[in-house]
Amino acid sequence: MTYSELLKNNPLIAKLSLLQFIAYFGAWFSNVAIYTMLVNFGSSALAISIVTAMHLLPAVVIAPLSGAIIDRFRVKSLMMVLLLSELCMTLLFLTIDSKDELWILLILIFIRMGSSSMFFSTEMSLLPKLVRGKALQKANEIHSIIWSFTYAAGMAVSGIVVNSYGIKTSILIDVMFFVVAIVLFLNIEFKVDIIHTKEKISSMIKDGFLYIKNNKLVLHLLFLHASVGLTSFDTLVTLLAKNEYKYVIAVPLSIGITNAVRAFALMIGPLFITNRVNKDNLFYIFIFQGIAIIFWGFLQFNFYFALFAVFLTGFLTTTIWSYTYALIQEKVEDKYLGRVISYNDMIFMLSNVITTFFIGIMAGFISLEFVTAFLGIGFFLVAIYYKWLKKFL
Repeated sequence: MTYSELLKNNPLIAKLSLLQFIAYFGAWFSNVAIYTMLVNFGSSALAISIVTAMHLLPAVVIAPLSGAIIDRFRVKSLMMVLLLSELCMTLLFLTIDSKDELWILLILIFIRMGSSSMFFSTEMSLLPKLVRGKALQKANEIHSIIWSFTYAAGMAVSGIVVNSYGIKTSILIDVMFFVVAIVLFLNIEFKVDIIHTKEKISSMIKDGFLYIKNNKLVLHLLFLHASVGLTSFDTLVTLLAKNEYKYVIAVPLSIGITNAVRAFALMIGPLFITNRVNKDNLFYIFIFQGIAIIFWGFLQFNFYFALFAVFLTGFLTTTIWSYTYALIQEKVEDKYLGRVISYNDMIFMLSNVITTFFIGIMAGFISLEFVTAFLGIGFFLVAIYYKWLKKFL
């Protein structure tokens, strides 16, 4: 099955994919503005890592509640509220004018990313109810390719806009993307049977945790998927732009171009390797991911050499993400999908947060080159973990 066949035969997936495209483009478009704002404020490495972590923490904090909400309430109403919340928080970014208001920025980011995280979990819990098997893996890959493309295009275009027209203009454009997403969403109808329970939220949260506790394979798959969190490079990219590349290229352009190149690799990687990936060779993909990250670390001294290396770091990441996500979706009962997907996002984002703080703290003691190398070594350990886990799949 090809991507075009999947979209043609499943109109709802096609419409949701278009919605993802617009909403995600808006989400990434403001990131360069935020990180450029931090650099302009003269923020420290730790402050930058805290802001980066605030993009990730909501998924960790609200996951138990969001999973129960997803399984409890009507999908369309919930997703509309979440889109409106993202729109409002993005608009409020315009009020941040100084380093003293950093705490307000953190609150706004927390609320926006909490809404974005729940929106994502809601959509990912829908996919297994629409398609199964190879089609589900393809649907995951389409989602990830859209994420990667919008990340690349959003970061790249935003870098140019911020550099040419300023931070405020970039944020205003970002607001418009969410307006378009809301208009599009109003015209989507969910023609799918979705079970809504009347069970109490507290009972559902407890039941969801017990389900994972009693299904050890699912728990291990959650940890395996979380390994992708080792590629949470936003703090690393910002520090390289701030400390190294500012003498070569403007900070917003450095951040935008570096993230765009990596995201381009995230986007095209599945087009070349998705049909060649299976449970037997996933071990080697983890190994290659680790090697690519280490290679990037040793080429970071030169901005242009580093762009080639950062491309390699992203080439297999989407495949790892989508393949391990599909393994989880296939092993979970429909009744628990919303909660398990949310808990999966919680563990995944916790991995991102740990990686982010690791970079921010270690950058004060050792070079960014060795910080990067340690992340690569982490994937060697993941490969060993997967080799043990594979016999239970």
